[in-house]
Amino acid sequence: MSSYLRPRVPGATIFFTVRLDQPSSALLTDEVDRLRQAVAVTQRERPFTIDAFVVLPDHLHCVWTLPEGDCEYSERWGAIKTRFTRSLRDACRVGFHPTLAKAAGKPVEWNPTLRRSASKMAKGDSGIWQRRFWEHHIRNDDEYRALVEYCWLNPVKHGLAEHPLSWPYSSAHRDQRRFGWQEGGMKSHPT
Repeated sequence: MSSYLRPRVPGATIFFTVRLDQPSSALLTDEVDRLRQAVAVTQRERPFTIDAFVVLPDHLHCVWTLPEGDCEYSERWGAIKTRFTRSLRDACRVGFHPTLAKAAGKPVEWNPTLRRSASKMAKGDSGIWQRRFWEHHIRNDDEYRALVEYCWLNPVKHGLAEHPLSWPYSSAHRDQRRFGWQEGGMKSHPT
């Protein structure tokens, strides 16, 4: 069994990629309000700064800065994933109830009784999210700028928008004012 060792640097600035288990799903953009709520509640309980955030149909990218003395980002992602999943379940979202989906003429998407590996079932994993996430601790201003811009440009890269500001599920709108960002990139790292 693999052992994943994640850096534990208090107050770090970190780039994340978090994916759904089904890469063809549009669940994150379809249910973006539930995701926003899960992030907001978690952020209130366990503060962190969102430097950049973009939600695509089946994955998201973000840059967070943790408070000084705090290195518990895995716990935050666990809370966000759990809150989002429970919100879907509690709202009887189509997909948790395949018969409702079929009756409504919609795709079943996620069904808690199908396609979960033995290890996911043993751990009580819902099957919505990939179990792990990818993180990269940002080491300098150049890396920071590149990864924030990566978040902004990702919808364009995937053909979902012609311009970063055309994609509604991105912090690019907020960040344009904050960073003085324009088509050529951000002017400087905020201090």
